[in-house]
Amino acid sequence: MPTNAEFAALAEPFRPELLAHCYRLMGSIHDAEDLVQETYLRAWRAFDRFEGRSSVRRWLYKIATMTCLTALETRSRRPLPSGLGAPSDDHRVAVALSEPSVAWLQPVPDRLLGADDPATVVAARNGVRLAFIAALQFLPARQRAVLTLRDVLAFRAAEVAEILDTTTTAVDSALRRARARLAEAGPVADDLTEPDEETQRTLLDAYVDAFTRADPGALVNLLRADVELEMPPIPTWFTGRDAVVGFLAGRVLRRDRWRIVTTRANGQPAFVGYKRAGDGRYEAHGVEVLTLIGDRISRITAFHDPSLVPAFGLAPALAA
Repeated sequence: MPTNAEFAALAEPFRPELLAHCYRLMGSIHDAEDLVQETYLRAWRAFDRFEGRSSVRRWLYKIATMTCLTALETRSRRPLPSGLGAPSDDHRVAVALSEPSVAWLQPVPDRLLGADDPATVVAARNGVRLAFIAALQFLPARQRAVLTLRDVLAFRAAEVAEILDTTTTAVDSALRRARARLAEAGPVADDLTEPDEETQRTLLDAYVDAFTRADPGALVNLLRADVELEMPPIPTWFTGRDAVVGFLAGRVLRRDRWRIVTTRANGQPAFVGYKRAGDGRYEAHGVEVLTLIGDRISRITAFHDPSLVPAFGLAPALAA
């Protein structure tokens, strides 16, 4: 049996990318963290039987993938509201109650994926975009695994066959079906038109300022005409600038109600929102992920789930 130090020296460098891999398959940061822990436990127990016929990296991916596929046998896909029903273009509609019975898609903090490394930030961003992760949820589990191993991680077909204990013919067939189904789910490469860093920073600063000042008029100039807003676990979602701004103005924005802390999730700009409580403190409300096209915001995905905040390394509450 290897010592902890020996095993850690070989295996720990792969933890961030294995977390990203498990997240792509599961759509949940909580599940991904649990399954990465299980992967390392299984790997440590089996390490004395590792014969070195493949790399340690591919061996760990095999364990992680099979662990996730086993977990997915008893779990349903994780949708966003946009994957369940049509949007509303009228902010005056009755908003549905939260639906806790649905296992909703979750965001993933960039900080956990090693995305601070300039050499990996582009690949990390493309591989965990919210639109891409949401689209993956429409694939059967095994197709999801094949597509991520081949198209995101660039493993060869023979390597994927070894990871999944199957044949290259089966891998190629699954990959064709997965790509076809993913194409039917709609475009997933919205990051290609993001603004440059300076424009992005100016846009995000303006958004935070307008939100904290409760100024819907200032938001109008920051949103695309076809902007969309969804708020899991609330099934109701909105499309169009008038509907989105109208909803925010009427039901969300209030002066001194919010404090915003900037972060990044899924390779995209994000914020943790803190809502003013009765005692004057600001309690964590959830995580908001923005999709940018050009110099405007094209989608706001507001995850109303305080349990997500600790994964971003932030406090559950802020002082008054």
